[in-house]
Amino acid sequence: MKRIAIATTSRADYGIYRPLLERLAVQRQCRMHIIAGGAHISEGTIDRIRTDGYTVDETVDCLLASDSAMATTAAMGLAVAGFGRALDRVKPDVLLVLGDRFEMHAAALAALPLRVPVGHIHGGELTLGAIDDSLRHSMTKLSHIHFPATEAYARRIRQMGEPAERIFVCGALGLDHMAATPRMDREQLRKQYGVMLPEGYLLVTFHPPTLEAADVETQTHRLFDALIECGRPIVFTRANADAGGRRINAMIDAFIEAHPNAQVADNLGAGFYFNAMRLADAVVGNSSSGIIEAPAARVPVVNIGSRQDGRLRAANVIDVPCDSRAIVDAIHRALSCRFHQHLAGMVNPYGEGGAAARMVSVLNDLPPAEVLLRKPFADIEQHEAGMPEEGEAVGPLAA
Repeated sequence: MKRIAIATTSRADYGIYRPLLERLAVQRQCRMHIIAGGAHISEGTIDRIRTDGYTVDETVDCLLASDSAMATTAAMGLAVAGFGRALDRVKPDVLLVLGDRFEMHAAALAALPLRVPVGHIHGGELTLGAIDDSLRHSMTKLSHIHFPATEAYARRIRQMGEPAERIFVCGALGLDHMAATPRMDREQLRKQYGVMLPEGYLLVTFHPPTLEAADVETQTHRLFDALIECGRPIVFTRANADAGGRRINAMIDAFIEAHPNAQVADNLGAGFYFNAMRLADAVVGNSSSGIIEAPAARVPVVNIGSRQDGRLRAANVIDVPCDSRAIVDAIHRALSCRFHQHLAGMVNPYGEGGAAARMVSVLNDLPPAEVLLRKPFADIEQHEAGMPEEGEAVGPLAA
């Protein structure tokens, strides 16, 4: 029986994993081990995993009570040690990691000396405005099996020297979860979650732009100024645990105190979030959910800044710099009848679901760890890549 460990570090990745967990839980040839850490511990969302009926086999407490870049650096070290201890106890045949968070990178790094093969979900993507971009590509090289969402991302993984036979294009797991989430109207959401969604609201999620020049407070104030000018009701969700996330969340709380038409949805889960997305007039911010899942809801998205630069986009996404005037203009455009007409026949580049079934099929047929761990580097043919011949000087030395 294969022992499959799943690293989950926040409500966001857990929501994406859900369709895969549901399928793995009923597989007779697999035993699933959940290792939960990061924001699950600091925000208490680990209880949601248990409420859903899953056992949390190991926990990794790594986040510090600080919002600085140095605290993130320290948390990375704590996460490597914590995931290492957890993996040493579980001794899985394979570890699954998802995306690009520093806690996920720590899990993949911890697996390396322990000789645990790694399967990486959502590799090959770009997020040029965040440190996550470098972490994701590093995770690709630490991994032995790859589950990219699109062929374009699979091609990028091949470009990094990963063997084609270890890359399986599966689509986006989040679309499986969204499709399986029952549709609820405003009254049903009020009864179940205690949140009343007003007509015409904007769903806003803003994460720290970790590689942009302007500081977190400046960018958040620019967003707030735009939201005030638009005058729409606002439903915020919380920022993630990147450096600056606590400051954004504190600013959201202060904004809500001063603006009665604004509220925040605290850790209400994907059941609420996907329905809030479906009912919103527009999604505003810089979350990957606006890029990947929002096209399935046919909702306009105003994507702010460079955090998601490089990701494939559907026709519902309007990209703008973090400038108050530009954000206001983009929101007005997103809400226009003309833009809604533009979305007719829109295709989501991340697929239409079915990712979990494809991944489980691959996991069931994985070879033993000793085979997976011996990963060759697939060189790209020189004429195909436009590479210089061996011994040919390049760059400044060529002169």
